[in-house]
Amino acid sequence: MKNIVVREAAFDEAQLIADLTRAAWANKVAPTSSGHHESAERVTQDLLVGGGFILLVNHIPIGSVRWLPLDDAPDILEITRMGVLPAYRGENLSQHLIEAVTHHALAHEISELRLAVRSDQLCLLDFYMAFGFEAAPELEYSHANPLEPMPAMMRKNLRS
Repeated sequence: MKNIVVREAAFDEAQLIADLTRAAWANKVAPTSSGHHESAERVTQDLLVGGGFILLVNHIPIGSVRWLPLDDAPDILEITRMGVLPAYRGENLSQHLIEAVTHHALAHEISELRLAVRSDQLCLLDFYMAFGFEAAPELEYSHANPLEPMPAMMRKNLRS
């Protein structure tokens, strides 16, 4: 039986999160993605402004996710840099990261979650829809890479 734990990331885990992100995105995400150059400094900045979670299976870190508030709407969080190591894919483990961010947002009176789905990862749209996200073509990703096609935006309203 697998022991699955999601816990909030600490600042001293920035290098671990950067390593997890690069390893999870290797051979999965287009080489032009900035995620392939993830640094502990970038992760630390994200954790200072927003936050993150680390996913562990049997006490082994196998994935992570971060979130950032929008500059002009701090009650809206963008989910960023989610990834699970290749050896653990296909087991729906990333759902634990999505659920953790959702619970965190609800506990902190966040009104909406947003995420960007890369143009080369559109197969993930249905996955996120299963967790209550809806397509939001009217939105633009605030951290878009100018070297890549615009990602598809999704949102999840947390207020009834």
